[in-house]
Amino acid sequence: MPRIALGPAIETERLVLRVPQREDFDAYADMIGDEETARFIGGHAPRAAAWRRFLAMPGAWALQGYAMFSVIEKASGRCIGQLGPWQPEGWPGTEVGWAFHRSAWGKGYATEAGFAAIDWAFTELGWSEVIHSIHPDNRASQALAQRLGSNNRGPGKLPAPFADEPIEIWAQTREQWQARRRAASD
Repeated sequence: MPRIALGPAIETERLVLRVPQREDFDAYADMIGDEETARFIGGHAPRAAAWRRFLAMPGAWALQGYAMFSVIEKASGRCIGQLGPWQPEGWPGTEVGWAFHRSAWGKGYATEAGFAAIDWAFTELGWSEVIHSIHPDNRASQALAQRLGSNNRGPGKLPAPFADEPIEIWAQTREQWQARRRAASD
């Protein structure tokens, strides 16, 4: 069966961000099957349930024209996580979210991919703001949001089935993003 390109591919120094493909599923299932890795992204799930969750991203690409990218490590060619624009029904804003396989933690991949995805969301999607819905106990994601230039705006609310999960909304406007990017390049 021929592969249909549903969206762009973005290259950074060490990564390729692209629409999820079938060959990314094993890495995704491994990530979602790990309790610690999946703790703040809807909880761990067995392989069959992970498959249904995995299909949400290519489905969103097909219907919305955007969703999280699979993050591919150039050196190995392996999928190390998902990151990118995300706005399901009832979501509190235009989010750039992330989830990375434990083997990719601490290597700067999320920051590298985050800069590329936020640039893309502002320039290609025309978003005026980017948010990150982060559990108050998720210190690693809070630190990433800060590295990306977002600030904590306080408590937020997700739609069901996550309505009872506490979250904080980290955010920045396109103008704030652009000002930081200009300052960094000066």
